[in-house]
Amino acid sequence: MSETDSFIEEVTEEVRRDRLFAFFRKYGWVPLLLVVLIVGGAAYQEWSKQKQAAASQAFGDELLAAQSINDPAAQVKALEAIKANGGRTAIVKFIEASAAVKAGDTKAALAALDAVAADASLPQRYRDLAALKRVIVAGTAMPVEARTTALTALAAAGQPYRPLAMEQLALISVEKGDTAGAIKQFKAILQEPQLTAGLRKRATQMIVALGGDPAAS
Repeated sequence: MSETDSFIEEVTEEVRRDRLFAFFRKYGWVPLLLVVLIVGGAAYQEWSKQKQAAASQAFGDELLAAQSINDPAAQVKALEAIKANGGRTAIVKFIEASAAVKAGDTKAALAALDAVAADASLPQRYRDLAALKRVIVAGTAMPVEARTTALTALAAAGQPYRPLAMEQLALISVEKGDTAGAIKQFKAILQEPQLTAGLRKRATQMIVALGGDPAAS
């Protein structure tokens, strides 16, 4: 290699080095920023997981503490004091309604169930369950027409609580003295594909008690 070629190569290498240094001076912060973002993102996710776990633990502890209270009325008060959101709100309100029923406070039970049924932010299945429980808790204090309307919507095909709503409609027929209609409705319940063993037993017993033949279904 001649001295001229060697000189040109050295100059070229120097130019490349200068360009590389210039590039790093101008854009060197980019990979550093990426590293910071990756590390920061991982740290944030871990912090979020720990925060959610702590919140879930605290919620569970409050719920268990409230349920451990033997006095139903005091239990209702403790449940009312629990701050929750989303699906947790529904859980608290359902337990609160049950405690209120045990305490003989139907008004408080209905208020708790109404809060769930009216909360549009909750999944529809929670709201439907609250509506069903409301009819059951209200009982005969709720007009037959109002109960029938609410239950008919819940007993529609494809509804998650259809068999239970059908059972309540059959009981309304019994209440009205429509024995034949009640037997027919209880037999229809036995044909439901998602029927639980408990409901099957209750429906069968009601058919027999009303003078019908479960086998005929």
